[in-house]
Amino acid sequence: MSSPFLSSGSISSMDVSENWPEVEKAAKEKRRELVLQGAVIDEKISSNGGLCSTVYSLKLLNYLEIIQCPSLTEIHEDIKNLTALTSLILCRNKLNSIPKTIGNLKSLKVLDISVNNLKCLPEEITQLSELNTLNVSCNNIESLPENLCNFTKLSTINISKNDITRFPDDFYRLDLLSNVIASENSIEELSGDVHKLSALKVLDLSNNKITDIPYELSDCAKLKEINFKGNKLKDKRLEKMVNGCQTKSILDYLRVGGRGKGKGSKQAEGEGDKTEGGRNTEKNLTKKQRKQQQKKKNEEDEDEMDELNRLVVKVLHVSDNPGAFTVKVANELKDVRPYLVCCVIRGMNFRAGNALKRFLVAQTKLHDDLCGKRTSATIATHDMQRLKGPLMYVARPPSMLKIVPLGRKEMTAVELMRQLQLEAEDQRKQRKRQNVSGLHKYLQLLDGKELYPCLVDAEDNVISFPPITNSEKTKIRKTTKELFLEVTSSTSLQICKEVMDALIVKMAELNKFTLEHREEAGSEEDSDAPPEPASDGAASGELVIQQVRTTDPDGNLKVVYPSKTDLSTDVGNLNVIW
Repeated sequence: MSSPFLSSGSISSMDVSENWPEVEKAAKEKRRELVLQGAVIDEKISSNGGLCSTVYSLKLLNYLEIIQCPSLTEIHEDIKNLTALTSLILCRNKLNSIPKTIGNLKSLKVLDISVNNLKCLPEEITQLSELNTLNVSCNNIESLPENLCNFTKLSTINISKNDITRFPDDFYRLDLLSNVIASENSIEELSGDVHKLSALKVLDLSNNKITDIPYELSDCAKLKEINFKGNKLKDKRLEKMVNGCQTKSILDYLRVGGRGKGKGSKQAEGEGDKTEGGRNTEKNLTKKQRKQQQKKKNEEDEDEMDELNRLVVKVLHVSDNPGAFTVKVANELKDVRPYLVCCVIRGMNFRAGNALKRFLVAQTKLHDDLCGKRTSATIATHDMQRLKGPLMYVARPPSMLKIVPLGRKEMTAVELMRQLQLEAEDQRKQRKRQNVSGLHKYLQLLDGKELYPCLVDAEDNVISFPPITNSEKTKIRKTTKELFLEVTSSTSLQICKEVMDALIVKMAELNKFTLEHREEAGSEEDSDAPPEPASDGAASGELVIQQVRTTDPDGNLKVVYPSKTDLSTDVGNLNVIW
């Protein structure tokens, strides 16, 4: 007998009421939205042999979200019944396939099937002519389906972290495509037809196998952001540029043809013919002399480019600073959130213009991408001047954990979680939808935990409550000169290090950007103090990193960050001074 949870047959209202109250409520109230996520739902799917079949009968749904359920390995073909759906979010499960009947969802505008076990996409997916956002990242997909040109309204596509080797030919016929995220694949070529993507604004092809960037890319008039880092380009000067220059500089280089390639070189050659003196002198040189002269010029250009694009990071060893911070990690965190790396950063300039805002936006992007919306890791940043060491990373019962959350008054973790849950319910009622924003998105990450992790200072003040919030007391401001950075994870120490590496590289890039654009100092709402001169590298854009040791309660070393094996990123212009 087939399981009612996988078949299209009906199940009793008692079964739904007892086992799936969320589904019962959606059916009873004729809701347009349904969100099923986290450990509780995953347990139901596991114990009942699949997703409640009643979900496929909720024909009024226009938003369905089922996420973070590793027991969910398939979606039944009866998904075809949900023809009113405009958004289908099925990320962070273990889906092995997508049913062909997905092509029946003609109203679908957003499809997110990222972070699953998919090896291919059904051809029928291209029947979704209303689709404007497609996210299939973090799977094992080897190729995209043909007939992508049927996606006439597609604006954003994310195919990153797959095994894709090429774009289908009709990919370049997507007139409204503005955002292409295709990093960490095995793509070998970007066609010159890329100029046909007239709406293209963002193109991320980092960490692929591309060897040439077509000059036609410079004809994409709306292009604002490109990323080709991690590709081994034949043009080594261009390779250095993609690792350090702004998009405009790279496009300008492509526009004039780089080193004798493309339309720009032909124009330059025609104009050069008119200057007789230069040409006559060049004709008098032997072929070998011209080659040597060109090689010397190229080397000089590369040296100049290296100097202009260098991101300098200097590491101060713990042994060189007796007063360096140490963080002790309590044993009870083993089953809660055991992994932690920390460091201290000097040299960031937050006073200038929107520098602080850019940093906070970059941190949020890392949380959404590399940190997997805080499921893999969580970043916290503090004003070092407001900390009192040494620090302890401990686990406490929710009722015993007190913190002054960002933008709120002091409360216990129990009170904070209750308040966030009430706010989430209000959001759902006001917006008439189940998905929420802000901190409310992360409540399920602590489901079932009897102890909550927290970082406390020498006076027992909780300065961080990962993965939920930081303390208002240590919040960074425009006047912040020194930052204490922490990355925590329940997954692995390696992901902590990778996130911290990425954060530091991004900080170096932002500091360089701030220095080059020479923005005026912004207003500081938190302080009436006059501006102070920049210190510890702020004037040069150099960042200084102070190592931080984490130990067990007995003082035995667990990890020191950064170590010699850290910050070994693919960013070619990152210069780490030990």
